[in-house]
Amino acid sequence: MSASLPTPLVEMRGISKSFGAVSALRHVSLSVLPGSVVGLVGDNAAGKSTLMKILAGAILPDSGSIPDSGSILIHGRPAVYDNPIGAREAGIEMIYQDFALVPELTVAQNIFLGREQVRRRWGGVRTLDTARMNRRARELFASLGLRVPSVTSPVQALSGGQQQAVAIARATGFEAELVIMDEPTANLGAPAIEKVRQTIEGLREKGVAVILISHRLEDIFAIGDRFVVMKRGEIVANREVGDTCSEEIVAMMVTGRDPRAEGPTA
Repeated sequence: MSASLPTPLVEMRGISKSFGAVSALRHVSLSVLPGSVVGLVGDNAAGKSTLMKILAGAILPDSGSIPDSGSILIHGRPAVYDNPIGAREAGIEMIYQDFALVPELTVAQNIFLGREQVRRRWGGVRTLDTARMNRRARELFASLGLRVPSVTSPVQALSGGQQQAVAIARATGFEAELVIMDEPTANLGAPAIEKVRQTIEGLREKGVAVILISHRLEDIFAIGDRFVVMKRGEIVANREVGDTCSEEIVAMMVTGRDPRAEGPTA
């Protein structure tokens, strides 16, 4: 008797999305296991970011014409949300390539943006509990092994790697079960890249799943479990990291074909 397969943390079924006459996604299905690191790769028009923005609640999928198409399941149960707040409440966070931070606000203010902690004063007046948010922000950075000059520094004064650290702390500090990272090591130097890799490893050890959109295949080979290759709005291949190589992944990204799924030629 074979062992039962684990229930995916997230399962996307038959996701399609068109923008006018342009079909960005065509019946895409994707599953992610708890605590796994999935590398999502493909060229710039493959549909990677569109698929992940749907999962993160930033855009809506097209309505499906057959049962279960266009649906998202979390822990095997249908999840219905139509905005990033709903996705966040379902345990899904996304770190965008531009970090989506407010430059004029402090590190702590960015982390708690939309989640501000307040305290009551006499007469029912509610004020921000700045000291509590600053303290919690410091705890987050310490637990993740990330560093910034100060949680009271404005984000615009930080380096690219430090801003990445703020975005990671914001996404992972509130019981996320899945973190989507869009090109997290782009334009970073070697020390910052290594710190991002270590952070992803730390998330996996805590049971947090990560979807890594990246053109840097070396990052996925270093820390990933599985490649998912997309081309022209479709998934063309899945590969375990230990069962492939850069040449094969690049070839599938270019051709949009999985040679292992093709029958022998005559």
